[in-house]
Amino acid sequence: MNIPFSTFDRMHADIRTEMLDKFTKMCDRGWFIQGSEYESFEKEFATYCDAKHCIGVGNGLDAIYLVLLALGIGRGDEVIIPSNTFIATALAVSYTGATPVLVDPDEITYNMCSKGLSEALTDKTKAIIPVHLYGQAAEMDEIMDFANKHNLFVVEDCAQAHGALYKGKKVGTFGVAGCFSFYPGKNLGALGDGGAVVSNSDEIAQKVRTIANYGSKEKYNHVYMGTNSRLDEVQAGLLRIKLQHLDEYNADRNRIANRYLEGIKNSKIKLPVIGKDRTHIWHIFAIMTSCRDELEKYLLDKGIGVAKHYPIAIPDQKAYASLNLPHMPLASEIAATELSLPLFVGMTDEEIDYVIDAINNF
Repeated sequence: MNIPFSTFDRMHADIRTEMLDKFTKMCDRGWFIQGSEYESFEKEFATYCDAKHCIGVGNGLDAIYLVLLALGIGRGDEVIIPSNTFIATALAVSYTGATPVLVDPDEITYNMCSKGLSEALTDKTKAIIPVHLYGQAAEMDEIMDFANKHNLFVVEDCAQAHGALYKGKKVGTFGVAGCFSFYPGKNLGALGDGGAVVSNSDEIAQKVRTIANYGSKEKYNHVYMGTNSRLDEVQAGLLRIKLQHLDEYNADRNRIANRYLEGIKNSKIKLPVIGKDRTHIWHIFAIMTSCRDELEKYLLDKGIGVAKHYPIAIPDQKAYASLNLPHMPLASEIAATELSLPLFVGMTDEEIDYVIDAINNF
C-alpha cells in the first residue's frame, strides 16, 4: 500500500465543482485585487476567529512582519520566540531590524510556556511571539501573565492552528494580533500562498492594512513606507468555500489522530501529548524517536510518506550564524528526533491501520 504524507485530492473532491464555479465567476467579474471576495473573506474569517478585524495579506511570514511593524518594533529591539519554530517566525523579526531571542519550549507539548522567559528578558525586549505549534495552543495564561507584568506585546503565530482553542477561546485573540498562514498544506489552505492578521485592536488593524497596501490609506496618499502584501481575490474566494468546512476538516484530522494515539504501541516511539484545557487541530502528528532516521527509511520502504518538522533548529541554521545564537538543547533534540506521520482529510481506516501496524512492528 502507498500512503502519501499528505494529499488534497479527497478534501477537494467534494468541493471541486463549487471551486471551479467560483473561479469562473471571479474570472468573469474581472476584479482580482481587494474585491468583494476579499472583503467577504475578511469578515467571515474574523467572525470564525471571534475577532473584530481580519486583514488578508500575502502569506504567514508577512502577517507577523506587518504586525511587528505596526507595533513600531525595529532595530535595537528584541523579540522572544520559541527555539523550535519554523524559521519564518524568526525571519519576520529579523526583517524589522529587531533581534530574535530564543527560548526552549515545554518538554511535554513542545510549545512555548513561561520557561526561559525571565532569562531571555532584557531592557530591549519588546514582544513575545508564541507559536501554536503542530496544531495546539501554547501556554497562553503563563505567557500573557508574563507579558502583562513586563509590558510586552504578544503576537500569536497561528500558522498551524486554525480553529484551535485554549480554555474555550480561539487562538489569535489573546495577544494584540494573531497571524495566520494559508499555505496549501495548512488546515485552511489556499491554492497558493496567502495569510491573514486578526486583531481586536482598531489601531493595529488599521496600521497593518495600511502598511500592507504600500503604506496607503487612499490611493497615491502614502502615510507609511509600506510594502505590498495583499491576499489576492482568487485565493480569498476559494478560501471562503473551504472556511465553511474547516471545522469538519479539523474533526476528521482529530479522528485520525485519535486512532494513532490509541493504536500505536511501540516503546521506541514518544507520542504527542495534548495540553490541559485546549483542543488540538492536528496540523501535524509529530512523534519523537531516537531512531528517527531508521524509522523514516523503514516507513518509506513500506510506501508510507513521512516528513520532518524541522530537521535543523534555528540556532544551527547558516542564515543565523552571524548572530551566534546560543545552543538550545531541547530544540536540537526535537530537530534530531521528530517525525511526522501521514494525516490528511479523507484518510481511510485501512490506511490508518496500515501505518499503525507498520510502526508497531518496527
